[in-house]
Amino acid sequence: MKYTSKVNGNILFIQLQGDLIGEENGLELVDHVNDNINDQVILCAIDLSEVRYMNSSGIGVLITLLTKFRNKGGEVVLINPSDQIKKLLIITKLNAIFNIVNNEQEAMAKLSAK
Repeated sequence: MKYTSKVNGNILFIQLQGDLIGEENGLELVDHVNDNINDQVILCAIDLSEVRYMNSSGIGVLITLLTKFRNKGGEVVLINPSDQIKKLLIITKLNAIFNIVNNEQEAMAKLSAK
């Protein structure tokens, strides 16, 4: 898995690519998020449009990120997950926990309303 990130306003945007399987990149991503939270960035949009596969460790990474932001009064939205990832979120009932939007503009609107 690879990721890129940017902060737009007070929202951290993370673009994930490849397979989200929680390897060492997962820990690196969590550390990166911690740095942003320490800088008072408590809103996050994670773009899953280029994630091909996600296993239970990948789900764990997403839940860890959600927990970190919500513990600081923030929120996370998921942007444009593929059909396969959407099915996984439904099977695990995480679609009821995560806000899912179609694009970056919807993410900004959803998070700005927080």
